[in-house]
Amino acid sequence: MLLGRVIGVVVPCVVTPGLEGVPMLLVQPLDKTLKPKGKAIVAADATRMAGPGELVSYEGGREAAMALATTFVPVDHAIIAIVDGVEFGGVR
Repeated sequence: MLLGRVIGVVVPCVVTPGLEGVPMLLVQPLDKTLKPKGKAIVAADATRMAGPGELVSYEGGREAAMALATTFVPVDHAIIAIVDGVEFGGVR
């Protein structure tokens, strides 16, 4: 499971068939302590409910394309869940 925080919304000017109506969000990947890791990525929102500031779980590669209603569309990352919280050794 990969964790990230939604930091923005991407508005495409051309939409590939199969991705109509799928929100594209800018996600900052996080490490296991929820600190930023690497560069931000664009992810298709399979939940269609995530928004800026939310903690999300996302997948990359083939699994990302399979998470959407129309499978095997050209996406590299897809948000698959909105995360309510993370617990580390009994500490939130």
